[in-house]
Amino acid sequence: MNQQQAARRHSELCSQLHHHNHLYHVLDRPEISDAEYDRLFRELLKLEQEHPELVSPESPSRRVGAAPLDKFSPLRHSLPMLSLENAFDDADMRDFDQRTRRFLATSDEIDYVCEMKMDGVAVELVFRDGLLQDGSTRGDGTTGEKITENLKTIPSIPLRLSATCPPLLEVRGEVYMDLNDFQQLNRSREEEGLATFANPRNATAGSLRQLDSKITAQRPLRIFCYGVGLIEGERSSCHFKLLERLQDWGLRVNLENTRKLRGIEQVLAWYRELLEQRDQLPYEIDGMVVKVNDLDLQRELGEKSRTPRWAIAYKFPPRQAITVIEDIQLQVGRTGAITPVALLRPVEVSGVTVSRASLHNWDEIERLDIRIGDQVVVERAGDVIPDVVRVIEDKRSGAERSVPMPANCPACGSPVVRLADEVVPRCQGLSCPAQLKESLKHFASRAAMDIDGLGDRYIDQLLKLGKVTSVADLYTLKKEDLFEFERMGDKLAEKLLAAIDGSKQRPLSRFLAALGLRHIGQHMAKLLAKQFGSLENLAKAGHEELLAIHEVGPQVADSVVNFFSSPRNREILDQLRQAGVKPDTEQRRAGGPLSGKTFVFTGALSRFSRKEAQEMVEQRGGRATGSVSKKTDYLVAGDEAGSKLDKAKQLGIAIFTEDEFLDFLERTDGS
Repeated sequence: MNQQQAARRHSELCSQLHHHNHLYHVLDRPEISDAEYDRLFRELLKLEQEHPELVSPESPSRRVGAAPLDKFSPLRHSLPMLSLENAFDDADMRDFDQRTRRFLATSDEIDYVCEMKMDGVAVELVFRDGLLQDGSTRGDGTTGEKITENLKTIPSIPLRLSATCPPLLEVRGEVYMDLNDFQQLNRSREEEGLATFANPRNATAGSLRQLDSKITAQRPLRIFCYGVGLIEGERSSCHFKLLERLQDWGLRVNLENTRKLRGIEQVLAWYRELLEQRDQLPYEIDGMVVKVNDLDLQRELGEKSRTPRWAIAYKFPPRQAITVIEDIQLQVGRTGAITPVALLRPVEVSGVTVSRASLHNWDEIERLDIRIGDQVVVERAGDVIPDVVRVIEDKRSGAERSVPMPANCPACGSPVVRLADEVVPRCQGLSCPAQLKESLKHFASRAAMDIDGLGDRYIDQLLKLGKVTSVADLYTLKKEDLFEFERMGDKLAEKLLAAIDGSKQRPLSRFLAALGLRHIGQHMAKLLAKQFGSLENLAKAGHEELLAIHEVGPQVADSVVNFFSSPRNREILDQLRQAGVKPDTEQRRAGGPLSGKTFVFTGALSRFSRKEAQEMVEQRGGRATGSVSKKTDYLVAGDEAGSKLDKAKQLGIAIFTEDEFLDFLERTDGS
């Protein structure tokens, strides 16, 4: 391919990848499969490797991260990124409304726009002629830190806007992390012996301020845009229309959860509805932002020294409570990682009774000076296990007890070692029953082999009776083995054995995730499954072949090579093959029974998490999205389903309860 042909093909690939990135990350309606996208992306990387002169700042390849920065440069905002005045009750909001109308000398009701107040990190994006030129943090409101390369790695931030965008556009938005992604990130860090993040906001802030943007690229960051700074050649009459224009130009806006309301009483009613939805959202919000909709009125109202007169943040009540640490329990994970968990005197936090809290590691215990018997402040964030925020030291009696790092494993008594580059100590016992238990739980979980019914109670009995020494032994169990369990009848035994047998043919990606290789989560397992197609091919891969794959780093390559070079692991894999476990490839599942069907999940789900539901749909060839539209085929409604359920009814979309959804899947699988 000559230079001219390469340049033409490079332009075509960039255009296609920008288009598909926008469809996937912003509009949530992909037109091509992940495999086809990966093929186009690999072709682009190969072309840029052969012709480095073609690489440009807006190339989709820039999302993988650039060389580490020595430091962040200051970047001054053209217009200040102001703070917001806070309201804490309805009276504060009515005062805001009265002040606004008094300033405008009107007795008419005001049109307001109400947006979710994302609990993330505020940033500014500067686009010139449609290209992302600069990006910065809010900083002190006047000057922020230039983090352009890091922001370019976030898939939902477009590198190029549509041709209709203004020549200069300064966009303000909030970068955040979904709760499920945050939990997965912390689990991965815990298994790697790294310090975990206290909450999604801290994880987001730490990810954005990495000097090496390749690290930022590995973090599951997203953005919602909510406003502008300077803008040339565009005149909108109201804030809501401006948000719609931002979306039209290719930016991600949370319009689905934004309301245009008339008068303060409608605003207060929506706040109460939003507060009820708070714990069902996939991300953290800490309140609602209320803005005067009319942009001319915004300009007339102006601003005070650091806050605009035309906007206010109505904060949610804090999700904290005071309780007592009654004990600290040591948990042993499947890789031998030992983590401390606080057993609390039960206390209600944001409507939920909690009795356990994460302590993360001994560095965190030492930082907070946590002791058994302490009175502490605990904070709950969504469905994440509560954290201990601080100790109330002036309540100490002197009877409190410190918790030293263990010298021996609490499960098997083997020595415990904390490596120099890790924050988590690990059990060194090769036959530790706690590690085997966690491995079995992980292997049987919904996200892995999905062996329905094989939970803690039965795994404990399998270990107690000595029926399993590895995951392969699950597939050699007989009915008479299960009859030794407490309260195990004939039908229950048959059901459990059928679930084990039914797990023999799962997608390769889920089988890889089930094996529990360090540094191999669900995303990486899918990537490896698509790249190698079979377990045999992956087992033969060497370091160089693995490192040549986009997103695979030295830790992942070492983990894969070390796993398949272990004689014990090869023995277990051989036993699994002999038992009939034959992982299927992702490609064979692509045309499944739900191919072409779109699902939306809403409300409080009790039978499965949203992530598990999405995987159940994707395994069968369907897709799950976050918003209801005419293209939605089915909506699955949990308890307290709200506006999405109403919209589905209006559009005549088929609606399932959780049980009806599971029955539907069972019928679909059997058809």
